[in-house]
Amino acid sequence: MLIQHQSGLRLLAVHAHPDDESSKGAATLARYAAEGVDVLVATCTGGERGSVLNPAMDTPEVRADLARIRRREMASAREILGVRQQFLGFVDSGMPGPGDPLPEGCFAAQPVEVAAGPLVALIREFRPQVVITYDETGGYPHPDHVMTHRATLEAIEAAADGTRYREAGEPWQVAKLYYHLALSRAWFQALHDAMTAKGMPSPMGELLAGWPDTPPALATTTRIACAEQFAVRDAALLAHATQVQPGVAFMAHPRDIEREVWPTEDYHLARSLAAAPSTGDGRVETDLFEGLRPEFAGQSSKDAGQSSKEGCG
Repeated sequence: MLIQHQSGLRLLAVHAHPDDESSKGAATLARYAAEGVDVLVATCTGGERGSVLNPAMDTPEVRADLARIRRREMASAREILGVRQQFLGFVDSGMPGPGDPLPEGCFAAQPVEVAAGPLVALIREFRPQVVITYDETGGYPHPDHVMTHRATLEAIEAAADGTRYREAGEPWQVAKLYYHLALSRAWFQALHDAMTAKGMPSPMGELLAGWPDTPPALATTTRIACAEQFAVRDAALLAHATQVQPGVAFMAHPRDIEREVWPTEDYHLARSLAAAPSTGDGRVETDLFEGLRPEFAGQSSKDAGQSSKEGCG
């Protein structure tokens, strides 16, 4: 059984694989956890079909035991971030080639109602006011990321409906849903420009030159200042040693430059039932719990949950 924190504020981040929680929004999770918010990561799959991206770890022994190793890495990252984490029990879909079928029984091959089932139960037990996940693109076209988005939307809607998933506990209404805007073109461009302006070689140039002609990104509605947690984020990411090579890719840019030019992690507010000013006029939030804190301050978890239902109905 999940133990509720006394603050009554609860944040759920839904991810596809181990390591996603450390590469997307990790500093945000660490910041809120340090402030006393109850933070839980739901990991849809075990990452069993992931590649070993760190050459130092790419051995037959590691590949043969990858499922267990990735769970061990997740446990380490969770401790570093100061959050809790729960696997939802699905099997990694891998990254099939164009035209290749999904592996039988994998997460992305599930009907969305099945994929959402464990998350409905978790939402009703944990009772988060705020949920973070990927937008409809998945952030990138991995089938598990796309299914994570679909399953999360299904779970949020179903969790609030007492006629659905009756065996999964008492209904709970999530107040706010956010999408990650991590690793955006604008973020890479800002770091590239800052590094070149200082006469430093930038590892971002080649990536930017080959950036696909994709539709404009979702509007940034929310910026969470978390530069002080970047070191925690990096330590959590490095804990996923099969997936991250020190000094390469995301680990290559100078952190002092990142803190200077982009000291936030950014989000798109996709849905809100909170009594808060609109972000549609260009105003940017600085707190995922904006519009919720007055209702929950000083209340027990039970009272906080009732306030959410009354304020969001």
